[in-house]
Amino acid sequence: MIPVCRLEDLPKGESARVGTTPPIAVFHTDDGDLYAIDDTCSHQDASLSEGWLEGCLVECPLHAASFDLRTGRPTCLPARRPVRTHRVTVDDGLVHVHLVAEQDAGKDVFEEDSAA
Repeated sequence: MIPVCRLEDLPKGESARVGTTPPIAVFHTDDGDLYAIDDTCSHQDASLSEGWLEGCLVECPLHAASFDLRTGRPTCLPARRPVRTHRVTVDDGLVHVHLVAEQDAGKDVFEEDSAA
C-alpha cells in the first residue's frame, strides 16, 4: 500500500503521479471516482498523468491514445497494449494505491479483438 496524497489535495478532474518503479498515475474523475494505472503509455514513453481526463478515459499527451481507467485497455490506436490497473482506497482522508503484481499488459488488445 502506497500513500499518495490527501483526498482534498487531489481535486476532481485532476491526477497525481507517484514516483514508484514503474510510476503510477492516480486520477480523480469528475464523478468522484479514484483510479490508478501505470503512468507510462504502452505505445511510447509518455506520462499519462499529464494527459487529458474525460470521464473514465485518459488521453495520452503524446499521440492521443486513449485508455479506460477501469480496465487499463486502450480504446484507440496507436496504443495496442493495456496498462496495469491498481486498486485505490481512501483511509482517514489519505489516498492509497495497492499495487497489482502482474496483469496481461503485454497482449495486443486490437489483435485479440480481431481474432474473436
